[in-house]
Amino acid sequence: MTKNNIEVEVIWEDNHLLAVNKPPGMLVQPDLNEDFSLESWGKNYLAHKYDKPGAVFLGICHRLDRPVSGVVLMSRTSKALVRLNEQFKQREPKKIYHVLVEGAPKEAESTLVHWLVRHGKSNTSRVQTQASDQGQRAELSYKILEQGRTLSLLEVQLKTGRHHQIRAQLSAIGCPVVGDVKYGARRGLKDRSIALHAYSLEINHPVEKTQIHIQANYPPSPTWSIFNKGK
Repeated sequence: MTKNNIEVEVIWEDNHLLAVNKPPGMLVQPDLNEDFSLESWGKNYLAHKYDKPGAVFLGICHRLDRPVSGVVLMSRTSKALVRLNEQFKQREPKKIYHVLVEGAPKEAESTLVHWLVRHGKSNTSRVQTQASDQGQRAELSYKILEQGRTLSLLEVQLKTGRHHQIRAQLSAIGCPVVGDVKYGARRGLKDRSIALHAYSLEINHPVEKTQIHIQANYPPSPTWSIFNKGK
């Protein structure tokens, strides 16, 4: 289903959940300047597919930054939304990100711990190596999946959920996300995306109580074609 030349792929759907592969450049929820978003797309999708009159319920369980792609899970019922929100609050879902970075980390696999200070005016997070009253502790683990001449493909798992955490922490070790000029990348990408992709999400189904693994293919762009995992 498309609108504004943006295509959204549905990758999981049942009576309680709707999971999609968010394309880069799309807002998850509308802001003051733009109404079109993944949330409004989802409501239109459900209304048309199931011929639903009136308002359609669709709850947002988590978010991705606008230039980021990958798995976004939404709830079709209020009961499921309450239970999913609690899962995300307790950090129970397992979220895996794939990231193309400039250069390569010194270690093939490691855990990064920093303290992040958010700056509202610039919409960035500044990295500190020592604890402070201003900073929030940020922890992630990564491993190198593939390494090229100038770029590396990393798998990242967040241990905390901070503003721009992956972008800021990888930049701090000299490996900015490809296209992420805000955090030190050499150049931006033509579509203004960054090479950060929410690759998979594993959750406990809020109603069926079964484990669900949802995976999203990489965006169909030359940037991601360098490495073919996820295709």
